[in-house]
Amino acid sequence: MSENQLRDEIDAIERPAARTVELGARAVVISVAVFVLIVGQVLPWMGDAAGWQVLLAQGDAAGKAGAVPRLFAGTSILFGILTSALALTTRRWALTWVAALGGWFASVDGVLAIWTRQSAGNTGGPGIGMVISEVAMVVLAVLWFRTAWSRD
Repeated sequence: MSENQLRDEIDAIERPAARTVELGARAVVISVAVFVLIVGQVLPWMGDAAGWQVLLAQGDAAGKAGAVPRLFAGTSILFGILTSALALTTRRWALTWVAALGGWFASVDGVLAIWTRQSAGNTGGPGIGMVISEVAMVVLAVLWFRTAWSRD
C-alpha cells in the first residue's frame, strides 16, 4: 500500500468522525431534560391550558395567549424537544450548535414569557408547566453549549 493510498484511507475515516460528537453520559442527562420539558409542555401554562395549547391558542389560552408565551412554546418544542432528539440520534456536531443556540434563544424567550405573565395584571401568573419548561430549557441550553463547544 502506497503512502497516498494510506493517506486517502485515513482521510476517508477521519471525515465522518470529525462531524460527530461523542455524548457519553451527557446523553442521559440531556434525555432526562428533554423528558422534563415534555412534562412541562403538558402541565398548565395559563389557567388550565398546557404548553401545546398555548402554542395552538386552544383551551384557556384561546384569545389570551400573547405572542411571547406562544413563541416560547414553539421554540421550546422546536429546539428543546425536536432538535435535541435529532442531535441525540444523529450525534452531528452541527446539530449540537443548532440545539445550543436555539436553546439559548428559547431560554431567553422563556424568561420573557414568564415576565409577561407576571406583569400582565390579573392573569394569574405563569403556570407550573411554563416554569418547569423554562428550567428544562436552560439546562438543555447549557448542556448543548458545553457539548458543542468542547466537541468531546
